[in-house]
Amino acid sequence: MSTLLVRNADVLVTMDAARRELRGAGLYAVDGFVRQVGVTGELPTTADVVLDLAGQIVLPGLVNTHHHLNQTLTRALPAGQDAGLFDWLTAHYPAWTRIDAEASRTSTLVGLAELLLSGCTTVFDHTYLYKNGNSVDVQVEAARDIGVRFHASRGSMSVGRSKGGLPPDEAVEDEAFILKDSERVIDRFHDPRPGAMTRVVLAPCAPFSVSADLLRESAALARARGVRLHTHLAETLDEERYTLERFGVRPVQWMDGLGWVAGDVWFAHAVHVSDAEIARFAASGCGVAHCPSSNMRLASGIAPVKKYLAAGVVVGLAVDGSASNDSSNLLLEARQAMLLARLDLGLRREGKDLPADWMTAREALELATLGGARVLGREDVGSLEAGKCADFFSLDLGAVEYAGARHDPVAATLFCAPTRARTTVVHGRVVVEDGRLVSLDLPPVVERHNRLAAALARG
Repeated sequence: MSTLLVRNADVLVTMDAARRELRGAGLYAVDGFVRQVGVTGELPTTADVVLDLAGQIVLPGLVNTHHHLNQTLTRALPAGQDAGLFDWLTAHYPAWTRIDAEASRTSTLVGLAELLLSGCTTVFDHTYLYKNGNSVDVQVEAARDIGVRFHASRGSMSVGRSKGGLPPDEAVEDEAFILKDSERVIDRFHDPRPGAMTRVVLAPCAPFSVSADLLRESAALARARGVRLHTHLAETLDEERYTLERFGVRPVQWMDGLGWVAGDVWFAHAVHVSDAEIARFAASGCGVAHCPSSNMRLASGIAPVKKYLAAGVVVGLAVDGSASNDSSNLLLEARQAMLLARLDLGLRREGKDLPADWMTAREALELATLGGARVLGREDVGSLEAGKCADFFSLDLGAVEYAGARHDPVAATLFCAPTRARTTVVHGRVVVEDGRLVSLDLPPVVERHNRLAAALARG
């Protein structure tokens, strides 16, 4: 039995049913699960590991619902700096196709390190290019080594340019092999138990890179094996034009007809949707991964997040690819979500007084914690309360970025410039201490990553 005690935090944000924010508080955990949360005087006095977090705010670990970790290798690639989604993808496909096992492991470690340093403890990664020895296995191993809670995708692309898809033919795989390998990955890595560190998701890439047959068969396999489903959807107007021209329907209609609008599915982006489609998401229990920075970077549009929430759609936050965001900072993403929703509010005022549907800092933090947990189908993360995983992070309220904002430290985490996590804990294990990653010697990994990225950029 291993025990962990946190004490003396200036504020502890529980995200429990009452949304309690406790002063002078902490928690006690046993074998990776929270046993007790409360003010310090009510907690046990000893444990195997004791963290005195005076002067800090403690929040539940953030949950990233959509990422492409391998894309850290192609950040700020000149050919894609000023391009919309389809042109951006076309510029990047050749480099991504050349990612081998070493590059995949290294880029996965870099992206996960950055996420942990921003307070993110649960990560879903959407990889769909498996060439040159890249595999799900490589990424799962990297996630286990660094100590993050990881939802791995067996992604896929099967429709190349010669068959009317967007990716080059050399980037796609045979559909029979995709399904066979999907079964292998589920058998080897998926853990459905509470507190699981590794789960598997089947994640065909997008309507413009996979066939209807693969979407149907992936859904059938996922449901037979009890895993969730994910894909990109309704990200841009280019995608909408593609499905209208190719299939005669809008993207959401297309996926709905294939059995993909359901409670075991979540979609990345979902920017261009009608009110009727929002209602359909809500009725089905289908979730959305909101990617504000990526949507701004690629000029994709503004997802109707407040409409989603008002309708009862489950929404989480996501970094998206580190080449369409060029950052893997989920705390920053929560801030962007808040600010972008406010911009959307202003754009919709049409000369009238501002409506009352502001996105608050606490709403954005909820998207990044409980919202993400619900999107991933997890009841064991997203809040700090008895029975949940001991996943959390702390921020130093004495940092210059928070000067003058101590009257509301919770709101300050987003209104003020995001800072690096002082401490990050995953399943009761300290992985960031005093702002430094302790589960990985990061400098040599970054050096290797830069070398590999330079080689990919050269072609």
